[in-house]
Amino acid sequence: MTWSQPADLRAQVERLWQRGELLRAVVGDGTLGWPLRLSLKSPSTADLSNRFDAVRGWVRDISATPCVRIEWREWTHRVQGRQRLPDTLWIDMLEDALAMIGKTGDAHRFQALWQHTAEAQPALLPWLHRSPLQTLALAEHWPRLLAVVAWVQAHPRPGVYLRQVDAPGVDSKFIEAHRGTLAQWLDLALPPEAIDHAAAGMAGFARRYGFLGKPVRIRLRLLDPQLPQLPGCTGLTDITLDEDSFATLTLPAQRVFITENEVNFLAFPPVSSAIVVFGAGYGWGALARANWLHRASLHYWGDIDTHGFAILDSLRKYFPLAASFLMDRSTLMAHAPQWGEEPLDKRHTLPLSRLIDEEAALYDDLRNDRIRPQLRLEQERIGYRSLCAALATTVQDDSRP
Repeated sequence: MTWSQPADLRAQVERLWQRGELLRAVVGDGTLGWPLRLSLKSPSTADLSNRFDAVRGWVRDISATPCVRIEWREWTHRVQGRQRLPDTLWIDMLEDALAMIGKTGDAHRFQALWQHTAEAQPALLPWLHRSPLQTLALAEHWPRLLAVVAWVQAHPRPGVYLRQVDAPGVDSKFIEAHRGTLAQWLDLALPPEAIDHAAAGMAGFARRYGFLGKPVRIRLRLLDPQLPQLPGCTGLTDITLDEDSFATLTLPAQRVFITENEVNFLAFPPVSSAIVVFGAGYGWGALARANWLHRASLHYWGDIDTHGFAILDSLRKYFPLAASFLMDRSTLMAHAPQWGEEPLDKRHTLPLSRLIDEEAALYDDLRNDRIRPQLRLEQERIGYRSLCAALATTVQDDSRP
């Protein structure tokens, strides 16, 4: 049966709620017109003849639907005589629509939040207009969210940690948990000069609004004991520095190896005038700040899979001359017994513009599954003897004029 049922009528109003239209209408800022006409699929003349009892039940159910005004249609049926059926359904007022789906209380809460925001932070009203349902979801946090905005307005680009924000009921965990919302709000409430528009996303929240962020820590090992040591350090030292200290280190290293695997980092053999850096997932921009690093011969060692080549490609945005290390076809084919499978959520399928010809050819074979579907050779599965042989060749090549 295709006739509209009371549940179908409520569903039409529910869709208006889910789109935020009813809440926008609550504050006089919607596009709905009243009375609101509902879509109605009603029985046909043939249904009156063939399913008369069902039609009568349908009329009874529609008539009992609350908050709906019915316009009736009358005609004389050749068998059933004079009949009266619902023709057009209307919801006359916003209040009726809200009552029909049980949202009257939520609408009053939204109206109160709108009025509170209009008084405290009117610049945020466009956000409430765009996101009325999210507004309701944040209702219990609303006073604290507004308090954060007011604090940042009073202390633009404060140069302190989030832990030091002294707003009522606010701690650093609260701010971190609501960074997505606060970022949208602060963009509306702050003057342009108080925002670093180059910093974006969750990770860029602190820098975008002038807070101190957790320092990026860079871990390295000296592979040559003849390189200058930090005070108190001797031998092939394992060192961790913040990015500012790393940038000013000025190590006279001729070769720098970067590996994404900690075991490879720890077991990396001695190399003349060289260091190894543990990639660990921080952005390449932190390394790029070190001018001394741009004067070294840089070698990146990642997994032989599409994701590994995508990381190499991103590294070359900052270090165009960076070379790949143990990421070639011969290494892959020599370690067939160690092949694994690349997770689908890590795979890259788009062309990469910064790969050299040999790398691009291997990357294309991997992303198109020409060798084996989802082929992956993890860097830690490459034999230590192969590592030492590759290092000997790399050092020799770097020494050539």
